[in-house]
Amino acid sequence: MKPKLVISTGAGMSAESGISTFRDAGGLWEKYPVMQVASADGYAANPALVHEFYNQRRHDLLKAEPNAGHLGLVDLEQWYDVYVITQNVDDLHERAGSKNVLHLHGELMKVRAIDDETKVYTLHPGALDTTPDTVIDGHRVRPHIVFFQEAVPNIEPAIQLVSEADVFVVIGTSLNVYPAAGLLHYVRPGTPVYYIDPHPASVPVGVTVLPLPATQGVARLASMLNPVR
Repeated sequence: MKPKLVISTGAGMSAESGISTFRDAGGLWEKYPVMQVASADGYAANPALVHEFYNQRRHDLLKAEPNAGHLGLVDLEQWYDVYVITQNVDDLHERAGSKNVLHLHGELMKVRAIDDETKVYTLHPGALDTTPDTVIDGHRVRPHIVFFQEAVPNIEPAIQLVSEADVFVVIGTSLNVYPAAGLLHYVRPGTPVYYIDPHPASVPVGVTVLPLPATQGVARLASMLNPVR
């Protein structure tokens, strides 16, 4: 049986694919008031603006491709049972070929019914734009995104995965966004932990920090985790 490698990824994972982050200089937070376009209150106040914001993000995503970091995580599946927990709403992990991806904050290329959150629909190129009046299968829909002020439904499955990890890796996150940042605290004692970020936050003693962007960091990680090196 392969060891279980659990990887938590943030915005820095996709930054090198050209996906704008919210927090970096020139990022989305400088262009859009975040609580207007990414909060429950913002959606209630102006759903048309929120729909348009995510329409733009979807068109941007179509232009992006998985980077070497995404592809490197797929390569690790030859030695490990790899599970990716991502804060990112893009589909670059899936497009790179990762088999097990858990999205904490929703998925950009999907919408869900307002009156039944179990009904989730995948959008396709050529039909990416939605409005408050969009109806699918008789349901008005909203972005399948976990807004600020909303619960994170997948946090419990994520905690379970982390608690079972034989190796835990954090990539491309400031460790400021909760509850995702708290996953580090559910690692079993003695489990190797690696943290890849060009501007790493403070982490507990014993965490191996690789102060590199995702593409370089994943390459370094692969060399360290290669059981036949």
